Parts: sequence; C-alpha cells; structure tokens
Amino acid sequence: MQEIKNRYDINSKIAVLSGGLSTEREISMRSGKGCFEALQRLGYKNAEIVVVDKDIALKLKEGKYDYAFNALHGKYGEDGCIQGLLEVLQIPYTGCGVMASSICMNKEYTKRILSTNPQITMAKSAFVRKGEDLFEKTKELSYPLFVKPVSEGSSFGMTKVDKKEDLQAAYDVAVKYNDDVLIEEFIDGFFVTVGVLERDGKPFATEILEIRPKTEWYDFEAKYTNGMSEFICPANLSETVTNNVKQAAVEAFETAGCSGVSRVDFMMKDNIPYLLEINTSPGMTSTSDLPAQAAAMQIDYDNLVLLILNSAGLNK
Repeated sequence: MQEIKNRYDINSKIAVLSGGLSTEREISMRSGKGCFEALQRLGYKNAEIVVVDKDIALKLKEGKYDYAFNALHGKYGEDGCIQGLLEVLQIPYTGCGVMASSICMNKEYTKRILSTNPQITMAKSAFVRKGEDLFEKTKELSYPLFVKPVSEGSSFGMTKVDKKEDLQAAYDVAVKYNDDVLIEEFIDGFFVTVGVLERDGKPFATEILEIRPKTEWYDFEAKYTNGMSEFICPANLSETVTNNVKQAAVEAFETAGCSGVSRVDFMMKDNIPYLLEINTSPGMTSTSDLPAQAAAMQIDYDNLVLLILNSAGLNK
C-alpha cells in the first residue's frame, strides 16, 4: 500500500466542507463524513465537519481554519463559488481553483476548452440556450441523443432520447435544472472513468474503472445504490488503449487548468475514448468511483484523502 507523506502540520485546523446548497447535498454529506473520519485516523484531530449553508462565510471566518477540504458537489461547491469565497478569506483549499472549477462545471464550456486539444475526442453535440429553437439547433445530430443540463452532476436531469418525438419532453426535464442544455449524440459503447491526482505538483492517472450499470445507462440509481452496477478495475482494455485513456485524462486535466484532483469520464467505442466530462470534486462515498480507482493502484482511502489534502493552496 502506498504511503503518502503529510505536507501540513498535524495540528492544523481543517474545515471539511460538506452539504451545500445543490441537488447533491446528501451525497456531499456522505463524502464529507468519510473524509473527516479519514483525517481523524490520519491524526488530524483538529479537523471539523463544516456543513455549508448560506452562513458559510461567517462560519469560516469565525472558525479560523488553516485549510479547507472541499467535499462539496454541484452548484456553489464545484463551480468556483466556494473557491472564490475561500480565496477572499485566504484559506488554502483542496482541489481545483476558481477558473477550472467554473469551466468544468459547465459541460458546454468544458467542451469548448478541450476542443483546442487535438488529442481529446468528444461526441458531436448542440448547445441550446433557453428560448432557442430546440429542433433547429439539433437538426444535424443523429439519434439516439443524451439531453443534459449543462451544470448538474450525478446524472440529475439527464435523459436518453431514441426518437425526435421525445426530444421536447427530455429538454423540458433538463431545463428545470439549468437554463442551458447540452444535447449530445449517444455513443454506443461502454463507460469508463479515470481519476487524475497530483503528487508534488505532477498529475498522474489512476487505474481505469469500467462500469457496467444494471440500469440502461449510468444514472443516479446506478451510481449511488449498492449492487446496481458492476465495477471492473482495472478496466478490461489492452495496454495500448489503457495508456491512451490515461493520457487523454491527464491531457484534459491540464488543458482545463485543473489541479489537485479530478475524475474524467469517457465512453469507449472502437477503442476510442470519447470524453464526456471532468468532475473537479469527485464523490468520496463508500460507493464512489475515485476511491475504487485509487485502491486499484494501492492507495487506500485514508492515503487518498491525504493526497488530496496535500493539494491545499496549490490551486492554479
């Protein structure tokens, strides 16, 4: 098992940020609890769970914390908002900085940034703003399609559409979450995901996790219900394809300006990884992908938490 060295004083006061104001609040509470318990086991006895709500600025100011461990997911916690507040309060925090967080939370702008890198392949898509002609914007796309809110996680608001007649209904679901909607051609392949972490400022990819959901696609139920997905780690890929996927993940991480930790999702078809999105604050629950990916390369949960903690203050 790989041992990670402490970068910070063991007596540091650490705020484990969890909860938040997004649709992923309960998942974040589970992530935060796991990270807090790991920090306690690692000897950081001054770590505290800080439940994020509208009074978070006051809580952080009064708490006089040395570092913040970001276990938030979704709006306000993964989109640059909490990162900006922590910058103002001058509290070093884990994970990606303001810019990368805000870019990667928006699936459309992630695609625009990553399209500048020829080593990254993505599905053909259309970006539909509220009030625009849905069918005009998607007329060049081939069915089936995936309809997604541009700035949600955990598959909230996502629908697979097999025929044109069902597109409007799927759009109406997605637009309840965000005014802007991303519509992508469905890649008929299988889902893989790979974590990207940093050690001494250098990014590296974890083992690749292949996920076979028991639902039609990797939806909320499959992600957060024990037994609803089969996990294969390392993924059943050739050495060449494995290296290509890992390289694409690191390229995406660097192109988007990420730091500390991210998880990059792909659909595989004909041995080509089609990038779906970058998650800048991956889940850290008992059923989350990143801990499983790290464990496959001999980094247990506690050392994964320590590795992420060591990124505090190193954000780009």
